This record gives sequence, C-alpha cells and structure tokens, in this order.
Amino acid sequence: MNVAFVYDRVNKWGGAERVLLALHDIWPDAPLFTAVYDPNRASWARVFRVQPSFLQYMPFAKRHHEWYPWLTPMAFESFSFDAFDLVISVTSAEAKNIITKPDTVHICYCLTPTRYLWNEHTLYAKHSRWLEYLAPTLRRWDRLASQRPDYYIAISDRVKERIETYYGREVETVIYPPVEISKGLALPKTRPQGEALRKQEYFLVVSRLVPYKRIDIIIEAFNSLGWQLVIIGDGTERKKLQHMAKTNITFITRHLTDKELVGYYQGCRACVFAADEDFGIAAVEALACGAPVVTYRGSGISEIITTGKTGMEFAGLSADALQKALVDFSRQSYDPQDCRARATRFDQLVFAKRMKQTVEKLYNTCNI
Repeated sequence: MNVAFVYDRVNKWGGAERVLLALHDIWPDAPLFTAVYDPNRASWARVFRVQPSFLQYMPFAKRHHEWYPWLTPMAFESFSFDAFDLVISVTSAEAKNIITKPDTVHICYCLTPTRYLWNEHTLYAKHSRWLEYLAPTLRRWDRLASQRPDYYIAISDRVKERIETYYGREVETVIYPPVEISKGLALPKTRPQGEALRKQEYFLVVSRLVPYKRIDIIIEAFNSLGWQLVIIGDGTERKKLQHMAKTNITFITRHLTDKELVGYYQGCRACVFAADEDFGIAAVEALACGAPVVTYRGSGISEIITTGKTGMEFAGLSADALQKALVDFSRQSYDPQDCRARATRFDQLVFAKRMKQTVEKLYNTCNI
C-alpha cells in the first residue's frame, strides 16, 4: 500500500504526536500532511516528509491556527491524495475534511470529535466570543466532514460513544493509543507500600493547563484538604490556576526530562485527573511506574484503571466529590505490581500489532 498520514497541525508535542511516531514505525515511508508546520516547536516531526497547506503562509498561523477557523477545513480539502492507496487521518479537529477519490481508502483514527464544537463547547465558549457566532456553521462543516472517512477507529470506548452520538457513524474498532511502557517507565526499586505509602508527601497532576482539563477542581479539593500537590505542565490557564492555589500546591512549568518525570511518577501517592478525558496517556505512565490513579468516573481513564485495585473513581465533576474520593483513597493500599501489570496492555508493541492488523483488514475489505 502507498500510505499517507494526515494530522490537524504539527506545532506541538503530546499524545497525538506519539501516535504519529508509532504509525511512522509501521509505515516509515508515509508522508505527513497537515494544516500548519512549525519545525521549531515540533522537532519530533523531522522523521517525516511534512507537507503543510496554504494556511502555513497566513500571518501567525503556525502559532495561532484558531484565528482561521473558516480556512482550516478548506486547507485540508486543498490536498490531493490521488497517488495514495490509503490515507490515515489522526484527528481531533479538521483533518478528516480531506477529500479522497473512490479507490483511496480513508481511515480516521479519531482522538475525539471536535472538542470545542461538541462535548466541551460551553467551556470553550466562555473564553472565546467568536465561537458563539461561528459554532453553528462550524458544526455543520464538521458533521459534513465526519462523513468523509470510509472507516473510523476510536482511541477509547468513551470516544467511540461520542463519535456515534455527534457524527452518527459506526466505529469499526477501538485501539488504545501507544505508551512506551518498556522504555524508561519502571517501578522504583524502593517504592513505599502500605502505611509508608499513605504517608508519602504528594499527589501528582501531569497535564496541559487548559480549561477542559478541569485542574481548577483539583486545586479546590487540595486547597480544602491541605495535602501536598505537585502540578506538572503549562498552558493558557497557568496564571489563573496559580492565583487559585494555596501554598501546599507546587507548579512545575519547565520542560522536564523523561528521567525527571518518571521520578515524580515513582514518588507520588497517586496521579489525579478531573477531566472527561478521551484516553489518558499520563495515567498509563503513572500506572507503569507503580502509582495508582484517581479519576473522574465516565472519563476515558476509567477504562484504564480497575477501581479498588489500581485506582479510585469519583462521580460528579466537583471539588467535593473529588475530595471525598481522595479521603477514601487514602484509607486503602495499592500494590505497585498490580498497577504495572495493568499498564502493560497499553504498550506501544500492542498498539502496533493491532493497528497494522486492523488497517490491513479494513483496506482489504474495501478492495474486495
């Protein structure tokens, strides 16, 4: 197969970018098409032949793609994929807008339906006046684009549910994103257990500091409890969140090495999440290092943990609900080996095997 990849924008590093590198390992010759490409902020993409769209040349578009919501769908429609047998779009936004000829198979690996238009629209609209005016039109465009892929693969059952709800499309299968369990993520040699672990100093958040991550809920809970919390990450909400936080909460916004991050995972009592996550790579990384997870029930992270064995869930997106769950969590013990064993099902090797088999099956089905 002559394969191409498509991704919304290549100007940052995160979970979706890890997916693209894992796909590159499977199909190393596939080029990468995208709306905008900023090589200074996306050094990971140098292994690809990156093909940006005309949006690349619009003022400030590399860093502020959100200024061009009406042009981004057109940017993806401008690409030609006539030379390819198979196109895999990895998207949480506009990349599924591509148009392919009938004998080119388009498989969408969907990270989530466009968040700011659907399940998190109210939250995003609070921070963007233009979104209220453009949302009805953008939703129509997004729903139209959602019909273009031949097949959908979702990154979790939570995302599968959203695709079926918002797009009315059947999802062929769920393949969890890859986490490099075997590379650097490990149990500490002397991780405390039982009472010693309960006395350990801090809980941990590893996240982008953006509205939908609901870090504000976590801060409110820990402000009340007075327990130590370390927040690793940066984003548009940083100043607001730092202003909210009491002295028991520490922010680390600088870029950490992999070794430093693993050290924080290994040393924490638990990793805490309060968002309705699509999946949760940070949660898997924590488990791989022997740390249990506290998460919102209904989030994609709920699919990662086993309640009472590798973590704790709380119902209701509120600081009170999280605080109660943290108190309950502190009364229980968790075996680091159980956490590690749970994480191994999300290893990159598992992803590669399932993705290759699924894509080849869908391609062959379409060409019978």
